[in-house]
Amino acid sequence: MPSWAWPMQVDPYSCSAWQNLRTRDQPLKIISSDSIGQLHLLMVNETGSRLQKVASWQAHQFEAWIAAFNYWHTEIVYSGGDDGLLRGWDTRAPGRFLFTSMRHSMGVCSIQSSPHREHVLATGSYDEHILLWDTRNMKQPLADTPVQGGVWRIKWHPFHHHLLLAACMHSGFKILNCQKAMEEKQEATVLASHTLPNSLVYGADWSWLLFHSLQLAPSRPCPSNLGTKTADLKGASELPGPSCECMEDNDGEGYGVKPLTEDSRENGTWLQATATTMRDCGQSPEEANSAFSLLATCSFYDHALHLWEWEGN
Repeated sequence: MPSWAWPMQVDPYSCSAWQNLRTRDQPLKIISSDSIGQLHLLMVNETGSRLQKVASWQAHQFEAWIAAFNYWHTEIVYSGGDDGLLRGWDTRAPGRFLFTSMRHSMGVCSIQSSPHREHVLATGSYDEHILLWDTRNMKQPLADTPVQGGVWRIKWHPFHHHLLLAACMHSGFKILNCQKAMEEKQEATVLASHTLPNSLVYGADWSWLLFHSLQLAPSRPCPSNLGTKTADLKGASELPGPSCECMEDNDGEGYGVKPLTEDSRENGTWLQATATTMRDCGQSPEEANSAFSLLATCSFYDHALHLWEWEGN
């Protein structure tokens, strides 16, 4: 397997993101931020098995905590820094920002473009707020949701457009329903909130695996040429007891998150998963049983990676 490297000094505060290849004729690119406030645009040279520097520019006065591509328009990137600024850039004219927002009151450390809705952008900050934006008008956010913890990472659910997972440091991790936030400009609803004792949650992500409980629609069988794989899902067996706060929606339906442990096998929740996505199979989220999701978090102080199962009806 080839390894690609670019001889830059990478520090503990650097963050990198892959470009989404919506069209296959584009070269693969990476945007990276660093602790002196710079952004670096790199391109994968598959012929020479190396990374090529396309451009570097000063984006922030202090640490640039985060950099991310626009999922739908991959020439556009966003950055957030310890100077409290959220900025947009066109990589065809590096160094000239498209906009600067000071809407966050502290360092901006998480950004993610929605892979489901073209103009939706989510950002998080040390100010303990998650903002949702319409990228066509970055003057004011669509919605502002306080989450009682510095928002270090946010991730949209791979299949369900309204679900957002947030790693909120001392406030643990939260699952948000952003449906009304996107459509009615209201606060997002916190469906579940979990804290880990004596720890800070810095990372969180959804699993892209399809579980057997998510049955494909009979009219849209998954093609056999996708090269799908099956694997047992194993969880950490000795997790520190989390403090769990399970929410209810307006209809009284419950949403529960619990650690995925070795005991899960005995309880019948040890699942097999297929390594493919609904999108690959032409499957829309509405056509599947969406009650079960798997997510992972990583935390500071306890140096642990936790695996969780979430059931939301």
